[in-house]
Amino acid sequence: MKKQTAAAHRKLLIGFGLIGFGFIIAAAPVVSAAANQKQADNFMIVQSNQSQNKEIVREGFAKWANGTGSFFDLLADDVEWTITGRSPISKTYTSRKQFLEEAIAPINERLSVRIVPSVRSIYAEGDTVIALWDGTAKAKDGKPYTNTYSWYMTMKNGRIVKVVAFFDTIELTDLWKRIPVSGNKNK
Repeated sequence: MKKQTAAAHRKLLIGFGLIGFGFIIAAAPVVSAAANQKQADNFMIVQSNQSQNKEIVREGFAKWANGTGSFFDLLADDVEWTITGRSPISKTYTSRKQFLEEAIAPINERLSVRIVPSVRSIYAEGDTVIALWDGTAKAKDGKPYTNTYSWYMTMKNGRIVKVVAFFDTIELTDLWKRIPVSGNKNK
C-alpha cells in the first residue's frame, strides 16, 4: 500500500509541476508582450524627441541663414562648447556668455559680411543632433572666408547643452592673423 501511495503522490506532484510549468509558459508571452510594448513606447518617445530636436536645429540654421535670428539663441546658458584643434579659439567654453564673448564676437569683428550657413545635412539619434554645414562670409580685408563645420550637439528640453565643433582651424587661424582687432588680448 505504501508503494502505491508513494507512486500516486509522485504522479500528483508531477501533475502539479506540469500544470505550474504550463502557467509559467502561458504567462511568459504576456510578460514579454508587456515588455515589448514598453520598449516600443520608449522607442516612440525617443523617435519623437529625435525628430523634434532635429527640427529645432534645422529651424535655428534657417533663421540664421535668412537673417531673422541667431542660431546661438538655442544654447542653454550653461552650455559646454568645445572647439577642437589648435586655432586661437580652440578650447572648451563653459557658458553661452563666455562662448559668445571669447569665440563668436572676435570672429565677427574680423568680418565685413557675416557668416551665412548652408546646411548639407542634419542627423539625429536620441538627444544628439549632428549638423554638417558650410559657412561663407567676407573678411574686412575683402577676402572671402569659407569653412566647413560639423557640430555634434546634445539637446535637453529643446536647448543645446553640449557641443563638440569640428572645422578647418587653419582657415580660421589665417583669418585671425590677417585681420587684427583692437581691444582685449583674447581677440
